[in-house]
Amino acid sequence: MIINEDFLNRLRRSFGLNLYEVKLWAAILSRGVSTAGELSDIADVPRSRTYDVLESLERKGFVIVKPEKPIKYMAIPPPEVLDRVHGKIRAELINNSERIIKLKDSEMMAELGNLHKQGIEPMQVTDFSGALKGRHNIYDQISYILKEARSSVDLVTSEEGLSRKIRMLKPLIERAVSRGVKIRVVAPSSNVELTEIMNSFGELVEFRNDTTLRGRFCIVDKIHVVFMLTDDEEVHPSYDMGFWVKSPYFAGTLNKMFDKTWGPELSPDAE
Repeated sequence: MIINEDFLNRLRRSFGLNLYEVKLWAAILSRGVSTAGELSDIADVPRSRTYDVLESLERKGFVIVKPEKPIKYMAIPPPEVLDRVHGKIRAELINNSERIIKLKDSEMMAELGNLHKQGIEPMQVTDFSGALKGRHNIYDQISYILKEARSSVDLVTSEEGLSRKIRMLKPLIERAVSRGVKIRVVAPSSNVELTEIMNSFGELVEFRNDTTLRGRFCIVDKIHVVFMLTDDEEVHPSYDMGFWVKSPYFAGTLNKMFDKTWGPELSPDAE
């Protein structure tokens, strides 16, 4: 059986199968009904592994076992397989979500909270910092400190970064505004729609279009800083690098630099 390797890899990613599983599934689909020995030869899968893999495919809802001698395996139509896989993923998602929700008020969380509080006291300043690899990890950390924001958020980003942040952080920005947090954003933007969205947040969110400043960082409450080490126009999202630090000294210094960029007429300390 000759099947394009790229096609097999796409099947693996889409259905969450390993290489042997996807090879045997493709073999069953091409035959309709077949024995384990025949499928092993067609799919080029070792016979010692074939039965285990076919059992796995049966549990996952990809094949049906026919109780004959010799045992035969029957293909399930792909649309039905898709429905089954979707149903299982949805059920697992619901179960996992319910389990996490139950943990929120559990004794385990209380114990973890106590453990964390007890462990904070001996920590050094250097313990409140960390490298962030990958844009998803960077945004997770920005989201975390935005949730904790109490007074101010100062943000410098690129035009593409502004678009991403509006898309990914809009609910958090709205909640921060509802808590009375003042937010200032500096970014180059030729997109009228993005500018209108920024202005729609209300008086507590101020936006300045600046094409001269190149950089990406976020200061929250003059305590937390997340700053990026790479240019988002030149790096793949998976290799984007950032750094988080909790340091009132560093955050305060960076905030003063931000104020100078922002200008005295819009500085929160201006008369």
